Amino acid sequence: MLLMEMPWLSTIILLPLIAALAIPFIPDKNGKTVRWYALGVGIADLALTVYAFWQHYDLQNPDFQLAETYAWVPQLGLNWSVAVDGLSMPLIVLTGLVTTLAMLAGWNVTTKPRLFYFLMLAMYSAQIGVFAAQDMLLFFLMWELELVPVYLLISIWGGPKRQYAATKFILYTALGSIFILLAGLTMAFYGSNVTFNMVEIGQKYFPMSLEVLLYAALLIAFGVKLPIFPLHTWLPDAHGEASAPVSMILAGVLLKMGGYALIRMNVEMLPHAHIYFAPVLAILGVVNIVYGALTAFAQDNLKRRLACSSISHMGFVLIGIASLTDVGLTGAILQMLSHGLIAAALFFLSGVTYERTHTLAMEKMGGMAKSMPKVFALFTAGSMASLALPGMSGFIGELTVFLGFATSDAFNPTFKAVVIVLAAVGLIATPVYLLSMLRRVFYGPENAQLTIDPWLLVDAKPREILITLCLILPIIGIGLYPKIATQTYDVKVVEVAANVRDALPVVAQQRERLYSGYIAPKLGEPTQGLVVADLGKGA
Repeated sequence: MLLMEMPWLSTIILLPLIAALAIPFIPDKNGKTVRWYALGVGIADLALTVYAFWQHYDLQNPDFQLAETYAWVPQLGLNWSVAVDGLSMPLIVLTGLVTTLAMLAGWNVTTKPRLFYFLMLAMYSAQIGVFAAQDMLLFFLMWELELVPVYLLISIWGGPKRQYAATKFILYTALGSIFILLAGLTMAFYGSNVTFNMVEIGQKYFPMSLEVLLYAALLIAFGVKLPIFPLHTWLPDAHGEASAPVSMILAGVLLKMGGYALIRMNVEMLPHAHIYFAPVLAILGVVNIVYGALTAFAQDNLKRRLACSSISHMGFVLIGIASLTDVGLTGAILQMLSHGLIAAALFFLSGVTYERTHTLAMEKMGGMAKSMPKVFALFTAGSMASLALPGMSGFIGELTVFLGFATSDAFNPTFKAVVIVLAAVGLIATPVYLLSMLRRVFYGPENAQLTIDPWLLVDAKPREILITLCLILPIIGIGLYPKIATQTYDVKVVEVAANVRDALPVVAQQRERLYSGYIAPKLGEPTQGLVVADLGKGA
């Protein structure tokens, strides 16, 4: 009974932050004690998360669970309101896994280790808070809280251009956050009921013109984080200068915050506007896929090539969200989970390579497969997952997105065909730039400068193998048996998709000319299966 009443989510969110506050008082001269302490906190919080969801989360319930609400700053209407459902639960588990492994990846940090692990733990709390927050002000607070640690982690432990990359990151994301605050306050104060509760805000009725403006504002804010072209330019710079542990979190968790928020707020809370913007999202998704893939070809920097690959892969998330089907939405979430694991593995391995070669320029590498066969094997496995090799999570995620969009009856066949064909072009380009990356780094003649010191190119150590396997094994597991992941959010996705489909007749009636091909339902008929023939070309 006591365990049932325990504030699980508050404990999971606050444990890393409270533990971080103790770091300055831990007696430690060389950072070894602090790193073990931070790793222990990360493992404990991840174990607590898994236990709480395993014992107290019902996979068949689409509603919010483990809900907690406490008055925090009643004068401002700010409540500590947290809960989880199918959209947030798997992403919280992903956050715990990737962040804990990132702290283990930072084992060799010698510059200001106390500050490094303090920021990592503080960011851990903020990330989980974003996924669990059910109060608009609390969501905004957690969203902003994670920006500061990332900025400091890049600007202190980054590469030669770290100050530029960190400043660009904070400017883009902070400016995007203004749109969250403006849209959130507008939704909260609209109507007679002033509330910051996200469930109550989702039940409000907004005029279509206002709903479209709110959707556009939130799309800009979350588009920066996802990122969506042309709001993406901060990402290659951030990845190119960030250390491997920070890049793991950037790609594995922070980008997923943008996709999660798009589904949580734009799709779930503003369904009528989402129907208007669905073709726009599909087009932006195609642009992301093709642009990211083509840009990756031009990158000689190893991490910048992987960053452009992330931009391309996030395009599939946009197409899945735009499909207006539960299958497409399932694929979008699966793609986020899959990419979080794959990108974290690849960025970690790029850091392993950098520690040996002290360069990220692929032109200065080559022939390292002989000296580092284990690193080569792990890097190859991660690359195969990223290019959607059957049997790995990347394949099933992208395939589900394609199926969801191809079977959607909300777009005319021509529009669907164009989107699918262009997305397939980017899909074909992915193996080319990834296999080219492997060839330039691991094949061919060895670089003479790298082989001068025989101790320089040492193979993967047990710690590095452990970190990579903790990411590769779930990738293979999901690829072979996707239900491991999809069962956590299937019920919720069906509910969200049905809510959007219910809004379809309303939008069609308001814009009769735009949706001239729409077949209006008879009284009592379900809206699933209706056709909006001109939606793709009219929006």
